[in-house]
Amino acid sequence: MNIDVEKVVRKHVREGEGFVDIEVYVKFESSETKLVVEGDDLVFYTDEPPLQGRANASLIQYLSKVLRLPPSKIDIVYGVREKLKRVRIYDVDFEQVVEKLVAVLKGGT
Repeated sequence: MNIDVEKVVRKHVREGEGFVDIEVYVKFESSETKLVVEGDDLVFYTDEPPLQGRANASLIQYLSKVLRLPPSKIDIVYGVREKLKRVRIYDVDFEQVVEKLVAVLKGGT
């Protein structure tokens, strides 16, 4: 099965004025931390449990590393206590976010 990774990323990344939002599902207590495409969704696996914000912090740290941004530029603006989250990234270029996410998804990192 050939998944169009860029198409899936573009479906879940939206541009706003001064920010970019990413919709992502989070699956907790995985054996590894990674971002993948499952079906038509972006799914973030974390080895952290959904306790005391640890899974959310893991997601922010991961995106910070992938996008090469300080964690202070990344907020969870929807779904803090849900599996589906909207992550807002400030002061970034939409196309650069798409490119970096596609690269990490294709590389499997």
